[in-house]
This record gives sequence, structure tokens and C-alpha cells, in this order.
Amino acid sequence: MQGRGFCSSIADAAHFSRYTIHNMSLFLQLAFLLSIILLSAKMAGYLSIRFGQPSVLGELLVGIILGPSIINLLNFSFIEHELTETIAKLGELGVLLLMFLAGLELHFGEMKRNLRVAAFAGLMGVVWPVLLGWGVGLLFGLDQSASIFLGLTLGATSVSISAQTLIELKALRSRVGLSLLGAAVFDDILIILLLSVFLALQGGGGSTSDILLIIIRMILFLALSVMFGLWALPWIIRRISKLPVSQGLLTISLVIMLAYGIASEYFGGMAAITGAFLAGLMLARTHEKERIESGMHALAYGLFVPIFFVNIGLSIDLREFQLQALFFTVVIILMAIAAKWLGSGWGARLGGLSQRESIQLGAGMISRGEVGLIVASVGMRDGLVGAEE
Repeated sequence: MQGRGFCSSIADAAHFSRYTIHNMSLFLQLAFLLSIILLSAKMAGYLSIRFGQPSVLGELLVGIILGPSIINLLNFSFIEHELTETIAKLGELGVLLLMFLAGLELHFGEMKRNLRVAAFAGLMGVVWPVLLGWGVGLLFGLDQSASIFLGLTLGATSVSISAQTLIELKALRSRVGLSLLGAAVFDDILIILLLSVFLALQGGGGSTSDILLIIIRMILFLALSVMFGLWALPWIIRRISKLPVSQGLLTISLVIMLAYGIASEYFGGMAAITGAFLAGLMLARTHEKERIESGMHALAYGLFVPIFFVNIGLSIDLREFQLQALFFTVVIILMAIAAKWLGSGWGARLGGLSQRESIQLGAGMISRGEVGLIVASVGMRDGLVGAEE
């Protein structure tokens, strides 16, 4: 009797535990996911550093492990599907903070001195992948629009991954680092411009006036943002820093970063990360730079940035990879690596870097990320590519 009672108690406890887990509130589910993601990211980052690699590599790999390829964390039976979008949005805040910090570590004068190299490397880093991607698409039987779109997708560079790696290697303010970051930003602005022109032509609205309007919007946004940053931001930051408000300087810096990001995408027609980078670059000129950087760094790397890099891996499902597409995939990957490395490297050489520095810059431009995903999502939305592609 006692044995049956004991077994019955265990069964009741197990049933209660399962019931409790499957009826967790949305907040507790989010807390569970964040605790797993953050702990896994830091552990993987530590292991990656021990092997002589930047922590971002470990965070990306652990994201793949936690994703649908192996553990499938976001699809546990007690996790609501809407939290997948929540994690993605938190990750997007992470990339804004990362780009803001990258801009904050630089100085406008330093970027200006490396403008020639950045422009050549960024331009060639777009031209080569776009042309080769277009050609490979036609070779594999894609139609004209899909082939051009493939080239545009391959032309983007991941500014955030490049910035994170440079920061960890303490090479951000080196000649190659400054040129690389400037080239990556130039690269992504150019890709967004080309994508806008391409979509205008696809939609039948590709008149000369429409294309000029796109270019004018971008130029106006950049000009007004720099003017506001040079003249108004120092005064705003100076006044806010004197107010007896808890973390007022950090708060206004966050608001400025978000405002620049919104304006960049909504008014300038560019990615929000460009605005965040520009905001950081402008605030780097203020006397409160170190205080801003300290607060932003803790907020970014303690919460949002790890979520961003892990979430990239969470979106990858290796089990859905189709073997019949293996050859096409391998060709595209090899072509994407070679085109970006050779194109950006050649551009850097034209801009005045040494052969070794040009090779290093070209290698740093290989990574793809958020802007490539933006371009791909636009293609899916407009029917240029399917989800399975």
C-alpha cells in the first residue's frame, strides 16, 4: 500500500510538473528563452576565444545548435510561436547597438582620412559580386530578374560582424580596420540604392525622375543627419548631462540612436543600421563620449548583442537543406567569397593600401548578414525568390 502511495505521489508530481511547464505565462517563457540564449552565448563565446577565435563565431555556432538543426529551442511544445518574433526584434536592437558602438569608437576625421580606400573597396566589393552573381544565375537557368536579384543579395556585407570582429581583435582603429568599416558601410548603402532602383524598374516606376528621387532622399538624409550631429547634438548632450536625472545621458543616447535608425530607413530609404552607425559617429565628437560608451557597452554586450548573433543561428535549419541543390549552393558560396575578396581587395589596392593590407581588407568584407537578409526578405515579399531558395 505504501509502495503504491509513493508511486502515486511521484506520478502526481510529474503530472503537476508537466502541467506547470505547459502553462507557463508568456513572460516566463520569454525569461526561459533569454536565460538559455544568454548563458549559451557567453559560454560559447568563451570557448571560441580559448581557441583563438572571436566570440562571435561561438555565438553563431551555438545559435545553430539551439536552432531547428539540432535542439529546436524556439519550437519547444510550451513555447508560444510569437516569442520567435520577439527574440528576433531584440536581436535587431542588438545590431543597432553594435553599429552605434562601432561608430562611437571612431572619429569623423579618421573616417574622412580613409574615405578614398573605403569608397574604392566598397564600390568594387559590390560590382564584382553583383556581376558574377548575375552571370551565375543566368548560367543555372534563372530568369533575368532573379539573376540580377541574386547578384544584389551577394553584394551586401555584414557591417555588424565585421565591426564585432575588429573590436575583439582591437584592430578597429587600425588603417585596415577604419578602411574596412568605411567600405562595409559604403557597400551596404550602395546595395540599398541599387535594390531601390531595381525594384523601381521592376514595378514599372523606373523613370529617371523616380531613380533621381531615391538618390536625392539618401543624399538629403546623410547631409541633414551630419549637420544635425555636428551642430545640435553636442549642445543637447551637454545640457542633458547636467540634469539631475538617473542615467539621463544613456537614455538620450538610446533615443538618438533609435531616431537616427528610424530616419535612415523611413526617410533615407537605407537600412536602420546605417543611421545607428552615423549616430555613434556623431556622438563620438562629444565630451561625454566615454560615459556614453560605458553605459551602451554594458547594455549591448550584456543583453542585446548576444541575442542578435545567436538568433542568426536560430534561423538556420540544416535539415531542410536539399541535396539536389548542393552543387548550386557550393558554386554560389565559392563565387560569393571569391568575388567579395578579390573585388574589395582590388578596390583597396586602387585606394592606396599595400598588397597585404588589401588582402586583409578583402577577407574582412566576405561576411554577409543583416543587409543581405533585408535584401532577401524584400525578394521574397515581391516574389523574386521563394522561401525554399
